Amino acid sequence: MTNEWLEFKAYIDKPTYFSTGKRDYSYFGRFSINAFKNLEGLGRILAILARGYLFHDKDGTVLTSDAYSRIEYTKNALCAWCSLPDKNDTAVNFKHLADTFPELVTDTGEGWFYMHIKGIADFIKKNPKLVSKTTTDTMSAISKNFQKMWKNKVKQMQVPPLALNTKGAWVLRFDDIIADALELGALRTEEYLLPKCFAEKLLDTDLNGVPFDVLSDVICYYLANKTDNTDWVRLPVASFDCYYQNTSFSKKWLSAIPETILQKENSLGVCRVKLSI
Repeated sequence: MTNEWLEFKAYIDKPTYFSTGKRDYSYFGRFSINAFKNLEGLGRILAILARGYLFHDKDGTVLTSDAYSRIEYTKNALCAWCSLPDKNDTAVNFKHLADTFPELVTDTGEGWFYMHIKGIADFIKKNPKLVSKTTTDTMSAISKNFQKMWKNKVKQMQVPPLALNTKGAWVLRFDDIIADALELGALRTEEYLLPKCFAEKLLDTDLNGVPFDVLSDVICYYLANKTDNTDWVRLPVASFDCYYQNTSFSKKWLSAIPETILQKENSLGVCRVKLSI
């Protein structure tokens, strides 16, 4: 969770679809089923993409050029990633960006995310013995309704921040995502390793059934993202689900973490945590 460059690469590289059994969701890539069903964690995904195109060269090198000069380029990258092959709607079909972003969109307008949904559906269809019936049924329903749902979302994300008569509150927009990305800066390109002192404390503590590796990931994320002005860190719960490719983190492990290790506060769907170990 702390190597943001690897997370960026997971959203732009060509996926490999495989599974060793019905509990293995490797074919999802760095997504959970709720990321497809409810678009949970989409804001962070797009922010990671934006930071990658704003601040980095293709090999991960941090660029010396002004990131503000790359705003339009980055917005086009987000459009390409979100593109749909709708022949009659240029508001969602960004096939003209295929030469600039061949890793994100095809010359017919199939964006990376759209192609990933198709790739998962094809894998499930060809490998029924490796996928549970629940997952098969859920992904079938998602695939059936995805194009209409995603088309509406992509159009919504292009609405200017000061547009009048915008439906809904707290609308996710490309402009806001890029603004956040500019503030957050370049991606972290190395994994933050759990300090030995914390590892020893965890080994001497009752973990309440929470896997050691999960606690290690949470503590590393906390330490890597803590600022000097507060002891609290916002935890991207949906992104942890995507990292583990299932919803065990949000539905099971997070609530089970003892308060002696991690204090948690939830408000308006946002979880913030403070280390207490």
